[in-house]
Amino acid sequence: MEVGILLMILANFWVVALTSGRTYTKISKVPPRDCALVLGTSPKMRSGVANPYFTARMEAVGTLYHHGKIKKIIVSGEKSKNYDETEAMMHFLVYNEGVPENIIIKDPKGFNTHKSILNCKNTYNQKNVIIVSQGFHNLRALFFARNNGMNALGFDAQDVTKNESFYRNHTREFLARDLAVFYYILGISPEE
Repeated sequence: MEVGILLMILANFWVVALTSGRTYTKISKVPPRDCALVLGTSPKMRSGVANPYFTARMEAVGTLYHHGKIKKIIVSGEKSKNYDETEAMMHFLVYNEGVPENIIIKDPKGFNTHKSILNCKNTYNQKNVIIVSQGFHNLRALFFARNNGMNALGFDAQDVTKNESFYRNHTREFLARDLAVFYYILGISPEE
C-alpha cells in the first residue's frame, strides 16, 4: 500500500516537474500567442449559484484579450441536449468581459481535458496556445499538451479557496494526474 501511495505522489511530482515554468499568474509576464484555449467547467455549482471557477476562467481570458496577449479564443467544453458550457462561456466573454464574439471559437466536443487539447491541436490547428484554467488544472492540461507535441503555456485563473467543491476538485485533480501519467507510461490515449 505504501508503494502505491509513493507512486501516486511521484506521478504528481513528475507532472509538476515537466510543466515547471510553463504557467503564469501575472499578465505582464505572459508571452503573447495567437490563441487561448479555455477549458470548460459548469457555469453553476450544484447548489445553483454561480461557479467561481467558471467566472475566474472567463475573467482570466478577458484579461489576456484586453492586454493584447491573444487574438482569438477557443472555448472548449461539453455540449449536450440541455447543457452547453461553450455557449455559456461565449455569452460571459461577450457580455461581461467585452470580448468580440467574432474571435471566439466554440469547441462543443471538449468532453474532458485531454479531448480539449486534442481538438485544439487537430481540429483547430493550434499548437502554440495559452491554456486558461486554475493552476492545479493547468498542470495536467500542459502535461497532455506537451505529450501531444504542442508548445503550450498556462495562464492560471484565480483559484477558489472557500468553495463547496474545493477539496473535491483538488483531490480529483491529484488522482487525474496519476491517471494521466499511467496512460502516458503505457502509451495509450485516455478515453476520448
